[in-house]
Amino acid sequence: MAERKFLAEQFETNRGRLRGVAYRMLGSLNEAEDAVQEAWLRLDRTGSEEIENLNGWLTTVVARVCLDMLRSRASRHEESLDAEAARPNTRVKGATDPEQETLLAESVGLALLVVLETLEPAERLAFVLHDMFAVPFDEIAGILGRSSEAARQLASRARRRVQGADRTAAADLKQQKEIIDAFLAALRAGDFGALVALLDPEVVVRADASAAVGGVTRELQGAEAWARQAIALSRGARFAQAALVDGSVGLVVAPRGRLFRVLRFRLQDRKILEIEVVGDADRLRQLDLAVLNE
Repeated sequence: MAERKFLAEQFETNRGRLRGVAYRMLGSLNEAEDAVQEAWLRLDRTGSEEIENLNGWLTTVVARVCLDMLRSRASRHEESLDAEAARPNTRVKGATDPEQETLLAESVGLALLVVLETLEPAERLAFVLHDMFAVPFDEIAGILGRSSEAARQLASRARRRVQGADRTAAADLKQQKEIIDAFLAALRAGDFGALVALLDPEVVVRADASAAVGGVTRELQGAEAWARQAIALSRGARFAQAALVDGSVGLVVAPRGRLFRVLRFRLQDRKILEIEVVGDADRLRQLDLAVLNE
């Protein structure tokens, strides 16, 4: 009884960190909690006598559970992004609070969670454990059943995917980000004047069929006309964050860290000439997304 109490206390000490690892691996708070609970069940069955480094042992177990879950996802047909977006926001007994998951997603970074979803399971594990939690490559190699050098290469490949290729001059990206950040701030504030000031008077905004729902027009021209519509439908702006989209600065809209829409922009003379709103699941998967360094 005393040993079990000791293990439970040690586990609770590690719970927050383990949940952080699992959430970054899985992108779902419900699944992260499941992975952490599975680690406790395994610890309870194993006992402390066979464990030299409890923190490391727990991290390894959670990582392996998450890896199995990611591989299971990859081996079955996943629901489309359209189906996920259309699903009612229902809760079952014991499910996590959507608001709690929203706050967690925002703290980690919506763009980062979206890009992590594009990585292969082994890449995601190597990147999350090494770059975010400083786990040595030797330990990561043991989890993956590969060499340390292979684990290092997986993390490096994932890092390049996360950061994006260096295809655009830093100064150009900085200017783009300033405009897009101002655009997002105006949208969130419902500031009609500020939004119109960022748009070319003849701006053209196009939305694909999946994005043109809930009052969104497929194509609209004119700064004032679109600004009025955008502010009226701006609830989702809370879930938007700047990211690299095919090498340029755009916006990803990701409620609770799940990619829902992408906005692409064409800029000229510090004005927004065109906006494309992408919501089609197949098109979203084809976009080259990366985290935008501050």
